[in-house]
Amino acid sequence: MNTVAAVQMISSPSVTENIATARRLVKQAADAGATLVLLPEYWAIMGVNDSDKVGVAEPLGRGAIQDFMSALAKELEIWLIGGTLPLASDDAEKVINTTLVYNPQGEHVGRYDKIHLFGFTKGTESYNESRTIVPGKNVGVFEAPFGKVGMSVCYDLRFPELYRAMGPVSLIVVPAAFTYTTGHAHWEILLRARAIENQCYVLAAAQGGNHPNGRRTWGHSMLIDPWGAVKSVLAEGEGVVHGDIDLLFMDSVRQSLPALKHRTM
Repeated sequence: MNTVAAVQMISSPSVTENIATARRLVKQAADAGATLVLLPEYWAIMGVNDSDKVGVAEPLGRGAIQDFMSALAKELEIWLIGGTLPLASDDAEKVINTTLVYNPQGEHVGRYDKIHLFGFTKGTESYNESRTIVPGKNVGVFEAPFGKVGMSVCYDLRFPELYRAMGPVSLIVVPAAFTYTTGHAHWEILLRARAIENQCYVLAAAQGGNHPNGRRTWGHSMLIDPWGAVKSVLAEGEGVVHGDIDLLFMDSVRQSLPALKHRTM
């Protein structure tokens, strides 16, 4: 068994405050036995304006946010998946919304740049990530002690072809900042669908509450097993959800219903 955990936050415009919160919650997860911990999307900053993240963007390999994640992974001897943070891009007015992975030695061992950029309009509620983010191009996976881990971010959840492109994985991670509106309607059903169709565990770390910038996020961080059962969930507020990756159970699901082998497309 391998214990994994998802951290739920209500991130603010202050990187310093968010780092302090992340440290406290990741340590809580590690103290509970988690050997892999996932932070949510935008954990390091949820600015007053979308462009605020451009001002704190870091070049790959340098900066306070990356230094913190590397040091914390090494200190707690865990695999730390850094939700997303703003990396500098070739466009001075845009960032790359990036997931970085650190091993228990504090080494950077994985990266995924969010491919699908969120756009949504309903009444007075409107979002357009393409104004401040450059989309990624490549599928992201890395090898953990319990098998291959596939990386995705928030809006990616609506595009099942991305997960097929990962190949067989033991775990899919989904850091997110789902809006309250779309989260209430679609969050859990999409997460469970990705677990069922890929016959693997899904670990989702969300933003969950009312943010200082006026935005409300859905929360409901959770761990889902390969049969689609929700094993642990946190509705709203700061906190941690955790549970075990049982490879024997995953294998039994794949053997009894060999859907992955039955694919013809």
